Amino acid sequence: MRYFLLLIVFLFFGWTDSTAQVKSPDEFLGYTLGSRFTAHQKVVDYFKYVAAAHQKDMKLQTYGKTYEGRELLAAIISSKENIEDLEKIRKNNLNISKALKTDVKSNPQTAVLWLSYNVHGNEASSTETAMRTLYSLTEQTDNNVKNWLKNVVVIIDPCLNPDGRERYVTYFNGVVGDKPNPDPMAREHFEPWPNGRPNHYYFDLNRDWAWQSQVETQQRLKLYNEWMPEVHVDFHEQSYNEPYYFAPAAEPIHVDITPWQRAFQVTVGKNNARYFDENGWQYFTKERFDLLYPSYGDTYPLYNGAIGMTYEQGGIGAGLSVVTIDGDTLTLKDRIDHHYTTGMATLETVSKNADRLVSEFKSYFDKAVANPPGIYKTYVVKAENLSRIKRLAALLVRNNIEYSFGSDKSLKGYSYESKKTETFKIDRNDLIVNVSQPKAVLANVLFEPQTSITDSNTYDITAWALPYAYGLKSYAVKESFKGSFFAIDEKPDEPLLISKPYAWVLPWNSVEDAQTLIALQRANIKVRIAEEGFSASGKSFPSGSLLIYRAENERAVKSLSSKISAIQKEREVRLYPVATGFVEKGKDFGSSVYTPIISPKVAVVGGTGISAQGMGEVWHFFEQELKYPLTIIGVQNLSNLNINKVNVLIMPDGSYGDNVNEKLEDWIGAGGKVIMLEDAISSVQGKKPFDVKLKELPKEEIKPSNSRKYVTRNQDDHSSAIPGAIFKVNLDNTHPLSAGLGDYYYALKTDDKIYEPFGSALNTGVLKPNSYIAGIAGKSVLKKLNNGMLFGVQNIGKGKVIYIGTDLLFRSFWESGKQMFVNAVFLVN
Repeated sequence: MRYFLLLIVFLFFGWTDSTAQVKSPDEFLGYTLGSRFTAHQKVVDYFKYVAAAHQKDMKLQTYGKTYEGRELLAAIISSKENIEDLEKIRKNNLNISKALKTDVKSNPQTAVLWLSYNVHGNEASSTETAMRTLYSLTEQTDNNVKNWLKNVVVIIDPCLNPDGRERYVTYFNGVVGDKPNPDPMAREHFEPWPNGRPNHYYFDLNRDWAWQSQVETQQRLKLYNEWMPEVHVDFHEQSYNEPYYFAPAAEPIHVDITPWQRAFQVTVGKNNARYFDENGWQYFTKERFDLLYPSYGDTYPLYNGAIGMTYEQGGIGAGLSVVTIDGDTLTLKDRIDHHYTTGMATLETVSKNADRLVSEFKSYFDKAVANPPGIYKTYVVKAENLSRIKRLAALLVRNNIEYSFGSDKSLKGYSYESKKTETFKIDRNDLIVNVSQPKAVLANVLFEPQTSITDSNTYDITAWALPYAYGLKSYAVKESFKGSFFAIDEKPDEPLLISKPYAWVLPWNSVEDAQTLIALQRANIKVRIAEEGFSASGKSFPSGSLLIYRAENERAVKSLSSKISAIQKEREVRLYPVATGFVEKGKDFGSSVYTPIISPKVAVVGGTGISAQGMGEVWHFFEQELKYPLTIIGVQNLSNLNINKVNVLIMPDGSYGDNVNEKLEDWIGAGGKVIMLEDAISSVQGKKPFDVKLKELPKEEIKPSNSRKYVTRNQDDHSSAIPGAIFKVNLDNTHPLSAGLGDYYYALKTDDKIYEPFGSALNTGVLKPNSYIAGIAGKSVLKKLNNGMLFGVQNIGKGKVIYIGTDLLFRSFWESGKQMFVNAVFLVN
């Protein structure tokens, strides 16, 4: 009996011990990791399952949701002692990043390593890797893990882009056969438009870190800035024919990236290489992936004091298995192995160097306050447009960049407009960014007029200075000073007491004014546009201002004054009442220059051949900013447009095939307005009834002395390079397309296309000689982008065509472009 009881006790405790074992990803999912792609919800379920079993050495945080409602997670893993002290570690790290007094010498320091997976949805191996990494860290399957976690807190974000990844996984699982087909020509290796790379609105989330235009980025950066890690790794995939890439990075590397940040990338790279060498895996470093553009998952952390790195596994389009150009078969399991190895090797390196990492992190922010980088110590943005000043301030808040307003100073500074040193006076609402602050490097990178570039072979745009993006007059000043105020002074004009106005007037100079117009039209209020400027009731109003005539609206709208008052209150906007139609300057209100605005019924074109990014920018802008209905139509349905259902058609950058001119001609002639963006113009150039013609330059004869050598065969021809440069466009400031923009528009150009000036049609924006402002643009590009049209408007029958030779909504941070875009949609009749 005694032995029987002992047997029962043994079996009971043995059974409970075995059931306490946490399942591996293979056991939990019911299939071997790498044998298929895992749905996002199953990934979430696994992370929650592991967290429930590891409450003493792991915390799991849901930090938000995607546009499609999928959970965004961050798993925080360390030793039990560190998890018990987690909030103290986080606050200590945060205080270091704020340059507050902290003692980093008294105790061994805990470094924070943040691992980000799957920012591009169809680079799908890394989320699978995240599950394996989670299991290894929590179950400590590697004997060294326990020691590594004594001085490292690891944060795992298993999927930065669940919507895009689910789009890819759903597609792949729907087309793969009973067994994967490794033939590169098999259907499963070719995604349909728009593919799984971007998020719901087709934005590239790896270009959104600084701008934070997307809800995924906004929520992630809020958490990131609550931790401020010392090391951040962004896991990616590239072409499946490429070997693995890890740091150190390629040139150009921004001059503000410190020698320590460069050196530690080498340290990490050497340890990664040690493990790859042991396995005979191919890899490369110091090529292709540079550190310049500030909105990447490696550069943004670098400009925030961390060691930011990108790891790239070959795999886009590989599916579960593919035969590479070398004849080898690359499997999903291989890709997981490689990402897992670099992740664990990086943890090892961080652990061995934790004290130095924290010490250098502190030095970085102390130096930022005491001796910030760059020759300019203060940036001043003139408050010529209060709406865009507010939007700029909101962006700075999202990035924790300090700023102030106004100062009683007259001083000299570099003018972004003239590119010369000028004397200017600071006004009350001018925004001032003094770079002597913890975020000095990021502030300097975002504001510097011309980025210093050591190598033009860059992976992205090379100019992004916020004063140009926001279209605001600005100065870079060598003197260090701060403003006297911490908020904008919005003292309203004295109200005009007019009991029975002849009209109400709204000056037009912002996206918010477009939102007010939308509110008025939804209330069935008829609105007119002033095609010329005028003065009334002692106030001057520019062309583009909106007018509401009382008499013509009272017939159809009951309680007109009350509705206008309600819209003003809701929108926090001021409409100015005018007592008479007899104006003080300009043309009276009975003139034909005050034309009714047609309520737009808008559609945008999407589908194969169209830029998903370009179409997504329009989609996002209408839904998330304007809150205005938008119809998305397929490119194949252009011949079926109905003027009663769609009177404004937006054609994003892309290829529209043959005979698009014939499909649009009747619709435009009946009163349709088409807005053609970038390469959409190429689909109609030289075809009747469209008058637009591409400007061509004579081809230069290639001399033998200028021919390229074999060793440079894979390098870009930099004379024709324009990865993203800024040009000043001279505007016809009397045209509605230019309303609220003034005399100039700063265009971000990513191609060398420019158009012959119109004869009879209107050239609303032209590039004149010396229009180049900033960024990389080769000699042949500069020669071509000279004396030509970039924006134009052509009448065809009762309708119009608006030609826009640049991306106005670029990544949703080119704010002055949004102004021109709403002008094109709402004002150009």
